[in-house]
Amino acid sequence: MIRTAIIAAFMLSLAPATLAQPHNESRPDSFVDAASVAPGLVVEARYATAHNFVGVPIEGYEKPLCYLTRPAAAALAQVVQDLEARGLTLKAYDCYRPERAVAHFVRWARNLGDVKMKAEFYPQVDKSTLFRDGYIAARSGHSRGSTVDLTLAGRADGKALDMGTPFDFFSPRSWPSDRTVGSEAQSNRALLTQAMRRRGFRPYDKEWWHFTLRHEPYPYAYFDFPVR
Repeated sequence: MIRTAIIAAFMLSLAPATLAQPHNESRPDSFVDAASVAPGLVVEARYATAHNFVGVPIEGYEKPLCYLTRPAAAALAQVVQDLEARGLTLKAYDCYRPERAVAHFVRWARNLGDVKMKAEFYPQVDKSTLFRDGYIAARSGHSRGSTVDLTLAGRADGKALDMGTPFDFFSPRSWPSDRTVGSEAQSNRALLTQAMRRRGFRPYDKEWWHFTLRHEPYPYAYFDFPVR
């Protein structure tokens, strides 16, 4: 894992410079409320609440909304439409993430004494290894506006399907390839991945819930406008 992180850092150094955004910026017109574009999308914005691995609402999340770039929101709307025939929809846990929220995660991760949410989100992980193991990073693709964390849910009741682990569960069991979870969860993970791939999203091999639009419009820009 450490060798992987070193290689990733080297590759990042070869990429075009990232574009820092001003701390007091307003939402660009190129970002939209995904729920207004994708009828039927359920939004459970965890970081606007205390039900997350930190245990408090996260800085930058002032309202429980799902902002995405226009292309990402349009692609997500297609996924929602595709799932309708199955009686399913998508439930989004996180979409665009302000850089100030990422900074909040980093501060929390460095405070090794704060483990009040350990039992639910990282029961088998020592908090001191969160950076080393890649669960927390100084930058997030979510801040580019075309990455979304989500799950499958019933269209009628909005209830999330069994995925084997909760959202944001820090464990190899959350890897899409993990086979220690039940067969129903494996099937649901495969269905989610297939549905998202079909509309141009790529999965992440360490989190079953994490997808990024392949041709994202801002591959090197990181935004910090608040979710409000």
